[in-house]
Amino acid sequence: MPTIRQQDFIQSIADALQFISYYHPADFIRSLTRAYELEQSPAARDAMAQILVNSRMCAEGHRPICQDTGIVNVFLEVGMNVRWDATLSLEDMVNEGVRRAYNDADNPLRASIVSDPLGGRKNTRDNTPAVIHVSLVPGDRVEVDVAAKGGGSENKSKFVMLNPSDSLVDWVMKTVPTMGAGWCPPGMLGIGVGGTAEKAMLMAKAVLMEPIDMPELIARGPASRLEELRIELYEKVNALGIGAQGLGGLTTVLDVKIRDYPTHAASLPVAMIPNCAATRHAHFVLDGSGPATLARPALSDWPSLDYGTAGGRRVDLDQVTPEMVASWKPGEVVLLSGRLLTGRDAAHKRMADMLARGEPLPVDFRGRFIYYVGPVDPVRDEAVGPAGPTTATRMDAFTEIMLAKTGLLGMIGKAERGPVAIEAIRKHRAVYLIAVGGAAYLVSKAVRKARVLAFEDLGMEAIYEFEVEDMPVTVAVDAEGNSVHRTGPREWQARIGKIPLVPV
Repeated sequence: MPTIRQQDFIQSIADALQFISYYHPADFIRSLTRAYELEQSPAARDAMAQILVNSRMCAEGHRPICQDTGIVNVFLEVGMNVRWDATLSLEDMVNEGVRRAYNDADNPLRASIVSDPLGGRKNTRDNTPAVIHVSLVPGDRVEVDVAAKGGGSENKSKFVMLNPSDSLVDWVMKTVPTMGAGWCPPGMLGIGVGGTAEKAMLMAKAVLMEPIDMPELIARGPASRLEELRIELYEKVNALGIGAQGLGGLTTVLDVKIRDYPTHAASLPVAMIPNCAATRHAHFVLDGSGPATLARPALSDWPSLDYGTAGGRRVDLDQVTPEMVASWKPGEVVLLSGRLLTGRDAAHKRMADMLARGEPLPVDFRGRFIYYVGPVDPVRDEAVGPAGPTTATRMDAFTEIMLAKTGLLGMIGKAERGPVAIEAIRKHRAVYLIAVGGAAYLVSKAVRKARVLAFEDLGMEAIYEFEVEDMPVTVAVDAEGNSVHRTGPREWQARIGKIPLVPV
């Protein structure tokens, strides 16, 4: 009867979380590389190149793939013959592993978890507690799946109670376009069908940890109704033309996973959860012989790519004018240099409240750009840690007051803007730019200096000033209110018709 020691379990959790912060699963890299090589949309191809280059940089530098290092999900299958040499509960051991991983001095991970979610929303500072699921199974070992789920993709989770006669495919095809690009495609869709509401959601999350095997499935052909559904949805979702980062292109999903369970005769619960381009998960087994060891991927798994800055319009943020901004076109690549302000949810809420009270802001935004980001803390000689964009639609409610009251000239985030924000951008002749979600370490290399200007108590949500050099962004909404997230997918959906099956 094997004995699992408390220290081995805690260390294995911590090691796995560090591992997945900087190593993509090898199957994801292979699949994304294949999609990059086949992509015909220049904007989507550029985005995938940034994601792949960022991924290799993180593997080499042991720094987070994305600044949003996620909420920790742990699935445990505990053998009923296992003995424990432990004084802590299973939940407490998991959380101690999370605490050690996120406070690692060599590679600190961003603490994103807040307690009192309906009230003070105070950051727990160590990313605990994790979300833990435990199953007791026959056997004499403990199997562990660990994932770190970013907020951008988690926020796009969907659930519906369909009638038994309703079409799953119809619901998915109606729902995916409503998810926008905030989940950072290309990624995966996990679908859970049956059971009860919570069972469907749990299956949708768990199935995302299965390996990407869509090319192999297509090559051999489906052997079951679920496999037929997977292929059908894969083809039809990609035929929507949403593309990488929602810019329009051939690949929106790399795979579709489905898991089902018996359900009530009157019910058809369906859950759908996306995984983003920063997909992070690992599997390990403990058998009493010591802490788990995860096999490092080989650098040869990554394609030989460099992301250069040739061809983009260079812009000096310290000299930019409204007239210059008015000349930028949707889909155009812009390279930013100069001083850039940052701020996201909590900072915008505080500033909006101050403006409503007639109070002066602590920062002058006139003629400036603001970057929606919550960076990872820097280590060694870094000016800032990984600093990719957060989902811009969360700032839509503040866009009109910021543009009207502060003289702000432009914003940088990820994914699309909603109609209210687009109208405010058009009205004030501003601009919205996007950085690539899933390329946080690459983006951070453009930051030469960083300092906190205001709201230091907000931690990663404070207002910083970055000094950047050739930071790559794409014009998403121009001064006329034209949005590439509307025109790009529409163009590519018309061009694709139905994505061709490409032999592996």
